[in-house]
Amino acid sequence: MENGQFNIDAARTRPRFIDELATSVGEGKMQTAAQIDFQGMEPSADLQSKILQQIERLESRYGRVTSCRIVVKAPGGHHRTGGLYEINIRLTIPDKREIVVERTPRPDERFQDVDFALNDAFRRARRRLQDQVRRMRGDTKRHEVRREGVVRKLMRDEGYGLIESDDGREIYFHRNSVADSGFDGLQPGARINFREEQGEKGPQASEVTPLAERSPL
Repeated sequence: MENGQFNIDAARTRPRFIDELATSVGEGKMQTAAQIDFQGMEPSADLQSKILQQIERLESRYGRVTSCRIVVKAPGGHHRTGGLYEINIRLTIPDKREIVVERTPRPDERFQDVDFALNDAFRRARRRLQDQVRRMRGDTKRHEVRREGVVRKLMRDEGYGLIESDDGREIYFHRNSVADSGFDGLQPGARINFREEQGEKGPQASEVTPLAERSPL
């Protein structure tokens, strides 16, 4: 323990039942000895098991992960996220390509649940891995991918807005891209579904469709 941080190498310290889980990946053995760091909390065998299961799903779907480091940051009054858990993920795949999920969660009481925070972080990692695999295979047609996100900014006078995608990126959209001329009815925090395309200045959203639910600002 150092300054309230627990650095746990899962390959050395995990209980036997976690090692047994790690040897049952898909058609062979788990290809990654995951390093799991707990910060501001006691190491949890149950949480280590859930993390290894998430890594197993990644490898079974996307192939070999050459290295993996997970940081679990507990809530605390001194911590920048207040009462919310923060999960950071750093994966290395062949050709030394990296997938990094390091993002402070927005104020959202759901992140008080470590399982929700863990699932959210690995969902982002899956999205980024999926995009990376497509690029490695030469499939860069991003306009074919539908995504979900949250409206973060609306410049009504200028006729455009900005979406925060579920993988943490900021994406531009024009008022004419909103279905059923619904731009004026949008509010910050609205969850939307959209099709991502590559515009002249970067990614942009088309076919923006509001969903029923809202996210905290």
